[in-house]
Amino acid sequence: MRIAIGAAALLATGPALRGLGFGARAETKALARMAGARDVALGALTLAAADHRDRLRLASLACAAVDAADAASFAAGLARREGIDRAAALGVPSAAAATGAGLWIASRLR
Repeated sequence: MRIAIGAAALLATGPALRGLGFGARAETKALARMAGARDVALGALTLAAADHRDRLRLASLACAAVDAADAASFAAGLARREGIDRAAALGVPSAAAATGAGLWIASRLR
């Protein structure tokens, strides 16, 4: 799933941004592509670790940390009234859920 989301941000940046409630300005597209590359890389890391319990746990924790940072970034933008209300309304709960899922998976891999 993470690879698909990252690929969408890389390959269909404008539609992906609009779907999340962002405008598609050039600098916004550049940041979205960076986030997309990050998600593709984290997804690939997770797949590569699939047969190694300890590595998979670390990959899950890394993904959870990134997702927590995403949730915090959306929440901060909302709190500061930066005009990302729609994006934050979608981003905070989805990033928080992904954080919880990553932490749960990591806990099961002890």
